[in-house]
Amino acid sequence: MLTYVLRRLLTAVPVLLGVTVINFIIMRMAPGNPVDMLVSPKLPAAAAEARRLALGLNEPAYVQYGLWLKNLLLHGDLGYSLITYEPVTRVIFDRMGPTLLLMGTALALGLLVAVPLGVLSATRQYSKLDYLASTGSFLGLSVPGFFLGLGLIYLFAIQLQWLPSGGMTELGGSGGFVDRLRHLILPALVLAAAVAGRCIRYVRSSMLEILGHDYLRTARAKGVRETLVVGRHAMRNALIPIVTVIGLEMSVLLGGAVVVEQVFAWPGIGQLTLSSIMSRDYSTLMGLNLVAAVSVIAVNLATDFIYAAVDPRVRTSYEGEGAA
Repeated sequence: MLTYVLRRLLTAVPVLLGVTVINFIIMRMAPGNPVDMLVSPKLPAAAAEARRLALGLNEPAYVQYGLWLKNLLLHGDLGYSLITYEPVTRVIFDRMGPTLLLMGTALALGLLVAVPLGVLSATRQYSKLDYLASTGSFLGLSVPGFFLGLGLIYLFAIQLQWLPSGGMTELGGSGGFVDRLRHLILPALVLAAAVAGRCIRYVRSSMLEILGHDYLRTARAKGVRETLVVGRHAMRNALIPIVTVIGLEMSVLLGGAVVVEQVFAWPGIGQLTLSSIMSRDYSTLMGLNLVAAVSVIAVNLATDFIYAAVDPRVRTSYEGEGAA
């Protein structure tokens, strides 16, 4: 197992390096630069060029990337924002808390809906509940997040006026638990709808596969109650593949948060990403992409460990790789 872990960690190094190179190339291919966003169009060309020199934008692209990578490896420094002049590390970590809160809530809500519905849909195959759950799953997958978000804002914030339309706290308010919860409900529901839509299908298909196994027929033949057959034997084994799905959901949620946070003015990583793209803030974008890549790799590695812990067959295969 230790050999497998070390192998995965070593594999992550070139992956992270490749991600930073690709992101750097894509950013440089985009039209415009931070100076164009900072200075007035009426500013003399000499003054704009002096600003580019001060920011180091006059250097060749490979030199700029080399300096960024050197500072990262030797000092752990992601640089400074080209727009606000704040340390990129501080800017990112200030926004990470709201995004983790939103993603964690959405994932929990999505699974609380998906697991029971997926199990009931499989145990009552071709029933009205099965068709209803399948329809809801496809709707959750097909409706765009921004469209659903705007619809919820129109209904609950404008028409019914039950919930706020955006932000994380009320302006001038105390910012307490209830205030944050009211602001969290709508964006979390939008992300949770997509999570539930994907996971319902996985849970249903996994349960249908398990329900056809011989050991469940044997349990029924011995007189074991159906609730115990499904809850203790079938569901425990059917949910093992869902561990992998949950790991994949983290990267999907991170991408979905970019749109949802913008719609609801949620002050997180997604909103910071979009504002950095619009202002061509290269340093912040490089830091955001690196943090996102590290997060995805870490979640995938943790998913492998959890999968090995709950499934002895996977653990045995890892030990076999280490022995080899």
